[in-house]
Amino acid sequence: MDEIRNPFSPGAGTPPPELAGRSALIDRIKLLLARVREGRPGKSALLVGLRGVGKTVLLNELENLAEQIGYKTILVEAHESKSLTALLAPSLRKLLLSLDRMENVSNKVRRGLRVLKGFVNGVKITVGDLEIGLDIEAEAGTADSGDLEADLPELFIAVAEAAQDRKIPVAILLDEIQYLSAKELSALIMAMHKMAQKRLPLVLIGAGLPVLAGLAGDSKSYAERLFDFPEVGPLAPDDARQALREPAQKEGADFTDEALDEIIRLTQGYPYFLQEWGYQSWNYAPQSPVQLADVKHATPRIIERLDANFFRVRFDRLTPREKDYLRALAELGAEPQRSGDVAAVLGVKVQTVAPLRDSLMKKGMIYSPAHGDTAFTVPLFDTFMKRAMPQLPGKGGKT
Repeated sequence: MDEIRNPFSPGAGTPPPELAGRSALIDRIKLLLARVREGRPGKSALLVGLRGVGKTVLLNELENLAEQIGYKTILVEAHESKSLTALLAPSLRKLLLSLDRMENVSNKVRRGLRVLKGFVNGVKITVGDLEIGLDIEAEAGTADSGDLEADLPELFIAVAEAAQDRKIPVAILLDEIQYLSAKELSALIMAMHKMAQKRLPLVLIGAGLPVLAGLAGDSKSYAERLFDFPEVGPLAPDDARQALREPAQKEGADFTDEALDEIIRLTQGYPYFLQEWGYQSWNYAPQSPVQLADVKHATPRIIERLDANFFRVRFDRLTPREKDYLRALAELGAEPQRSGDVAAVLGVKVQTVAPLRDSLMKKGMIYSPAHGDTAFTVPLFDTFMKRAMPQLPGKGGKT
């Protein structure tokens, strides 16, 4: 089939041709955005789910929807090597300057810029040309103490009041929130608490791994009352069929039911894998409809691509002992496993592997769906580990 017309788009955060199975969640966030825009209370939302379920795609879609109804938006991705301050400050600067360029002078906006200047000075960071771009005196005594938990709420208040003065709501979209430090997460929660108390038009829509809800609750007990935590999971079979069939039909092609059933079985309905199997099966098929045989012929190549890219980049970040732990976890299966059972596979005491478990959680490789349980954050990673390490590590040895 014509590869140029292939509608599927495997890639990190790449929008799929058909955003199937997410309409209820999108409608839920649209309601939140509408309420905040009208000055009514609404819980900010933190989307939680495994890798490959499309959280980043959803954040991009939600950013577009917010802008369509008049929001100013900030979209950033947290990661281990950059502070929350360094992530947010340039975007907040850009937002405030855009508000300042509107008609009529706004004292609230100018104050927001002064507070941001003081905030940057207080935390003593260098963010590109931020200092040069803010040719304005810092406001002394506001958000400039250097204590993020005290300063970030004050900064958010100043930004939100500036936006309110311009009658424009603000949406901050923050991906990979689980990478924030405990203090950064606490400061962010406290800042959003102030937004809710003062009914200011600033909303947070975040996304992260399943550990996020627990991290937020551990940080501040009121987090569960401040945020909704919608779960983003694999697509139901009917939605998975729609995600594959509708884009193909728009190009005058189709899949047989048997081909769709096989793809859904292999991918377990995870959107990233659906795009990968859809893309490669299309290219392998000589003509429409894509047959079961085409899917089977494409599958070895797909697994090879996933191993070399999607899985390998995560595997290569691991230490040898961390790899041993994950190989033992994979031996037990894809479902959540007891920590003691993983230790037993390795032939060691559970206390011995506790530091490994903690480090793998910090790297976002595993999470704990229930106390004492451990599960992969990356779907199908158990089968990859068995391919990457065919032999179990020796009991009582490496680990």
